[in-house]
Amino acid sequence: MRISSSRHGRGRHTGLITAVAVATAAALLSGCGGDDGDAGADAGGRITLRIGTFGSFGYDNATGAKLYAEYEKSHPHVKIEESNVADGQKYWDTLKLRLSRDSGLADIQALEVGYVAEATGPAMAGKWTDLGRTGGADLGAFLDWKVKQATTGDGKVIGLGTDVGPMAICYNKDLFARAKLPTERAEVARLWAGDWAKFLAAGETYAKNAPAGTAFHDSAGGLFNAVISSEAVQYANAKGELDYENSPGVKKAWDTAVAAAQGGLTAKLRQFDEKGTWNAAFKNSRFATVACPSWMTGIIKEQAGPENQGKWDIAAPPVAGNWGGSFLAVPKAGKHVKEAAELAAWLTAPAQHAKVFGVNGNIPSSKDTLASPAVQDAKLPYFGDTPVGRIYSQAAAGITPAPISRWDGQVKTFLTDNGILDIEQRGTDPAKAWENVRKLVADKIDR
Repeated sequence: MRISSSRHGRGRHTGLITAVAVATAAALLSGCGGDDGDAGADAGGRITLRIGTFGSFGYDNATGAKLYAEYEKSHPHVKIEESNVADGQKYWDTLKLRLSRDSGLADIQALEVGYVAEATGPAMAGKWTDLGRTGGADLGAFLDWKVKQATTGDGKVIGLGTDVGPMAICYNKDLFARAKLPTERAEVARLWAGDWAKFLAAGETYAKNAPAGTAFHDSAGGLFNAVISSEAVQYANAKGELDYENSPGVKKAWDTAVAAAQGGLTAKLRQFDEKGTWNAAFKNSRFATVACPSWMTGIIKEQAGPENQGKWDIAAPPVAGNWGGSFLAVPKAGKHVKEAAELAAWLTAPAQHAKVFGVNGNIPSSKDTLASPAVQDAKLPYFGDTPVGRIYSQAAAGITPAPISRWDGQVKTFLTDNGILDIEQRGTDPAKAWENVRKLVADKIDR
């Protein structure tokens, strides 16, 4: 996922993001993982394994692939409980606080790719179980670069890949038709093929005949994330050092997002906002497009709801990219390390990757699963006859991950929620918004 971020959630108001996040983290200590009880088994010898996640991983028994129920059936001594936080930044802030205390951690903690470099860095590397040695995972089954992202400097693998985030554009066919735009996915993709500037031009065309109360795109911050995800240079240089100010990818993403915001092409929403305004906008058809990494398909299904089934389709993006993707990690301070490592290995095995994709659309990070008919030929009922598996597996095959630094997740949040969102919602001058971001990075990032 994501997001994610992210996989999936994002930050807070201008100038306060880190301070508020830390305060919130303290309040969330009971909401993002286990507590300090249940150190052993119950009277029947049954243990509880707690999993801390963010966004939508697709494992749960309610709307996911029912993997927890399947595992409990084959492991009757195990009970699984998942604690989920919508906002990925809050989740990470809370997790860092717990790690620093070696307390309150879930047995398994999900990690988003934007934070995995920090998790594998010197300050945190020793906090995690080496899943290359514990749990029985087949590391060779994963994409090589996915394993590398979760490997510490001394060779320990601290996370097992869940998904990757190959990107497309999801669009509302009903709104496109009413705005006199093509609705067939190949024609839609040709509107913007090869250039994000063409995507903005399509938005301007949409605006001329836009149904009342709708916008072309959901958010300028989401557009920033889409564009940066398609760039070979993002927040870090080739050495993995934070260098966002000199990054051509950041400049392109910033300029594109600012143009969309100032051009009135967005619904001025913040993705994954706590009030649920962005979620509600899916149901109310307030925007016609959303940057759509594979994990976004599950969010559309959940938030747009059954009344909008058949209205959404998926087209190739202007430029291929990877937005998001996550890992499962096992803290050393967890209460059931061995059992947790075994569960993490099972949840991220190729067979389970295929099951999650079939329900949730998360593109697997295992090589054989990506190439399997289960993924290649897959369709998601919510999207009708759309060849979802083919679209995303082809995009995944072309992913070349950019270098990442330990601060990418935080800097991304500053840029989107403390920079672009101010331009979009408050009309802040872009030069001032950029300077605000620079000050936040200088004040909050310890380099």
